[in-house]
Amino acid sequence: MIITKNFSLKRILQFTGHHFSWLIAWPTAVVLVYEFFDLYWLKIPWLPLSVIGTAVAFYVGFKNNSAYDRMWEARKVWGAIVNSSRSWGIYIKGFVTNQFANEPTSDSEVIDVRKRLIHRHIGWLYALRSQLLNITPWEHANQKGLVGKFAKRYQKHFGVGLVDDEVTKSELHQFLPKDEYERLINYQNTATQIIDEQSTDLRSLREKGLIEDFRHMELQKILGDFYDHQGKLERIKKFPLPRQYANMSFAFIWLFIFLLPFGMVSEFAKLGDWGSWFAIPFVVVIGWVYVVMELVGDYSENPFQGMANDIPMLSLCRTIEIDLREMMGETELPESIKAKNGILM
Repeated sequence: MIITKNFSLKRILQFTGHHFSWLIAWPTAVVLVYEFFDLYWLKIPWLPLSVIGTAVAFYVGFKNNSAYDRMWEARKVWGAIVNSSRSWGIYIKGFVTNQFANEPTSDSEVIDVRKRLIHRHIGWLYALRSQLLNITPWEHANQKGLVGKFAKRYQKHFGVGLVDDEVTKSELHQFLPKDEYERLINYQNTATQIIDEQSTDLRSLREKGLIEDFRHMELQKILGDFYDHQGKLERIKKFPLPRQYANMSFAFIWLFIFLLPFGMVSEFAKLGDWGSWFAIPFVVVIGWVYVVMELVGDYSENPFQGMANDIPMLSLCRTIEIDLREMMGETELPESIKAKNGILM
């Protein structure tokens, strides 16, 4: 998540600067042909170009709105996870007691049970984050050529590379017992199985009387909420923005920029002998605006691909971890995740 109020010129050029090469080359080639080969018929009336440009702008706007909806929904779901996690903490702390126990358990054992349930939940958070970062076929880092190379470089310098991503594995190992970790990590969906482990643990506590029926049902309800949150995030991750919308906007922008110099050069030629050359910077600026609109939507539609536009999952996981461990009275807590280069992961 980018937390700076404004983009610096350097950041803008790092994100879009490589497009200037072809944006400058194409109108320059058209002007050269127009001027030096006397192909003055090589022009397109401005009216059809303006209609195409307006249609493309509306189409890209629709795509960008859809991309933002996906990102905002993902953020809302993670906000719900924060709230449900805090509820889980106070329920575990208040419900798991000797009040209904057939044979009272020592206070230290009760504390250990609470801590086990809390720590396993923290492990679920990190496991879920790790699963959401798995690259899907339609994400940028999985593409071939310059797109894939740029995406991987962007991940390294403006994404998950800003933090040691091994933190997820180390945290998961820390919060799950060794035998449990080795068993759960081999499942295809570790996060799902961690919640199932929580449910099994609650049943065992009910049999021992450390929770009674009402408390058991309330705790199970929160586990159901966690499954609900996880399912919503997996839906966003595993179902892309329909490719017919995403890809056609890219094609339409290329078509518009391809035709744009043929309309611009004839208009600026009216200014005089060298007027047509002024078409080049204007085509570059207009084309760049359309390209940036496309890139903003394109890099916003996947909120879990390890880049600067992502939901700051690691920061949210760490916030929940600190809150829950403080509830348990722990004092040796990790530091909150800090933003680096204006990006919070």
